[in-house]
Amino acid sequence: MNATLPTAEALRAALAALLDGLPPTQAAQAVDRLIASYRGTTPTDAPILRDRSDVAAYAAYRMPATFEAVRSCLAALREAAPDWVPATHTDIGGGTGAASWAVAGAWDGPRTTVLDWSEPALALGRELAEASGIPSLRAATWERATIGSSPAPASADLVTVSYVLKELTAADRATVVDAAAAAAQAVVIVEPGTPDGYDRVIEARDRLIAAGMGVAAPCPHDDTCPIERGKDWCHFSARVSRSSLHRQVKGGSLSHEDEKFSYVVATRFATAPATARVTRRPQIRKGQVLLELCTKDEALQRATVTKRHGTLYRAARDTAWGDAWPPPEDD
Repeated sequence: MNATLPTAEALRAALAALLDGLPPTQAAQAVDRLIASYRGTTPTDAPILRDRSDVAAYAAYRMPATFEAVRSCLAALREAAPDWVPATHTDIGGGTGAASWAVAGAWDGPRTTVLDWSEPALALGRELAEASGIPSLRAATWERATIGSSPAPASADLVTVSYVLKELTAADRATVVDAAAAAAQAVVIVEPGTPDGYDRVIEARDRLIAAGMGVAAPCPHDDTCPIERGKDWCHFSARVSRSSLHRQVKGGSLSHEDEKFSYVVATRFATAPATARVTRRPQIRKGQVLLELCTKDEALQRATVTKRHGTLYRAARDTAWGDAWPPPEDD
């Protein structure tokens, strides 16, 4: 990655610089309301982020986690299509631009358009992009749009839809997913790593496949998800470092947190999906590693990797939840 591209540290610095004057009590109140909306079950047809204080609290509370989740999904896309580089990117419901930061960190220079229905979110997103010093972010276009009912977005190489579908009615979710599929060569959809978030991802996955796209990640196949709905759900985890501002707004003391998310990446071009994907945190025991896998041909499977497997055992000890298996050098 180009050293001038954004990192989580650069994002935290930009947030700290722009949100330095936010009163902690005001931020905490806004965060409490946002948490209630974020965890609720009723979709809304209006922006959750209503004003500058809401947006500032959201940026401090959610933007680092959203950035890390999307960055993990983009890493899976890059593994499946290492030679593909998007020239254009549209972020549907992009808010303050977390996904756009992740895209700018994954590839050098995509032209980004952020669509959102909250003008305060777009305004702060512009400020953060300007503070980043990153040419592609500073050149991004920020447009107000009613997500789900505005005209379909213009064609783009990459479309991201991160933590948006929950805010929409079922009809608007279908509209957004279908519009993304029609507009893009690659679509990345990310939702919270909860049972209902997974359900929305599976719903979107089905629509993307029906639109003629192929799944690049996390699934090793385009077949029906082998997980029995209602009994389990597919989700992954990204480690998020907490800045002092982040800890203050969230009222926590730990230096990190783990963001759980569900996602799907689908493309209109050929990719090399993982042979299998690690779907739970590996269990490391004396002389062996237990891996829960979603596989290309045998659905869900548990693999036991022991010292007898030599280099593969050493690789298993370094494998993380969400990784492709086996590692590329051993595949």
